[in-house]
Amino acid sequence: MVVVVMGVSGCGKTTVGRLLASRLGWMFTDADDFHSPVNRNKMRSGQALSESDRQSWLAALRAHISERESTQQHLVLACSALTKRSRVSLAERAQDLRFVHLVGSRTLIRQRLANRTQHFMPPLLLDSQFETLETPDTALTIDISATPAQIATQITASLGQGPVSD
Repeated sequence: MVVVVMGVSGCGKTTVGRLLASRLGWMFTDADDFHSPVNRNKMRSGQALSESDRQSWLAALRAHISERESTQQHLVLACSALTKRSRVSLAERAQDLRFVHLVGSRTLIRQRLANRTQHFMPPLLLDSQFETLETPDTALTIDISATPAQIATQITASLGQGPVSD
């Protein structure tokens, strides 16, 4: 199984994803690690990525998902997956892939971004992320006002992986 923890920058994808993977004993991957230097520099300079900018990134992520599935390794992937097109691309050829959409107010996420250091995604791109976001119809949607531990508990319960205490 592959669980994609998705949402706008600053919603907690990496924090929740790492915790979830640790609890489940699964592999964790951050999709940010798959961005090209060109794409990182583009975002760092305050420019949002275009669909064409995302194509090689999505292809690399699809290959990573396929590799994990071919070795029967479960995976938690932290990935923005903001557009339907991106989600369809990630799920292409996947055997068992599920999306978890972390949602929160712009105010809360702005506060989180203001406290984040050493990340290539500047807070000024948050509005473009919300504008790009196409809310998924079938994802498990979880409010980020809960703690990461509580969110991980909600996800494990929804996946049928059994109750996990906070």
